[in-house]
Amino acid sequence: MGTYIGCDAAGNRYYENRVDYPFGQHRWVEPGDIHNYDSASIPPEWHGWMTSMNDVPPSAEEGYINERKEQIIPLESRSDANIDHNVGHQEPIYNFHHLHNQSAVRSRGYNIGNPVVGLPPGVKDAYYTQPGSPYNDASIRPRVNIGDLDEGKGGGRPYKSEKWADRLRTPEEKAAREQAKLDVAKSLYNEDAAKSADIRRKLAMAARGAGSLAGGN
Repeated sequence: MGTYIGCDAAGNRYYENRVDYPFGQHRWVEPGDIHNYDSASIPPEWHGWMTSMNDVPPSAEEGYINERKEQIIPLESRSDANIDHNVGHQEPIYNFHHLHNQSAVRSRGYNIGNPVVGLPPGVKDAYYTQPGSPYNDASIRPRVNIGDLDEGKGGGRPYKSEKWADRLRTPEEKAAREQAKLDVAKSLYNEDAAKSADIRRKLAMAARGAGSLAGGN
């Protein structure tokens, strides 16, 4: 049992018991939606109270600020500012379905959406992605193809790298490519062998010619 302290916009109810529970376990929350709740469902203004960073709950914030305003020494007798203090001021925060952890607002799969938070299919996820992440639109590079295996036949198997093209080839096409490589290698070998034989023949003729000249002298 504990003392009811307050409630947030999501319906989470906060309690405290400083008598029967040790420090650190004396504050707790009853979720407003037990079926869709995690620790990030606690708003920032209540998180400070839950973790004992302060003892003034947000429900008593107005009284706390009014108390602190009495200790503020005005520097000017007249001001055109629309507020009379800057203690505890913060802009109102609006969250989708009171989810402060925006990574929960994400699709459960391709073209599925997220029925838990009412996210329809095809809607972009709401969570932040770092630059360079494949989930960041600014980091997605357009695909640039360097060829098509069916070019001249209507297309159908474009590829962006030679490794990609090798994955698209059929076993028959791969065997034909290997055979073509062997044929080229044999042709080059035969050419080199013919050149080598011709060089040896010319060297032999030159050697004989040099010997004839030496004998004539």
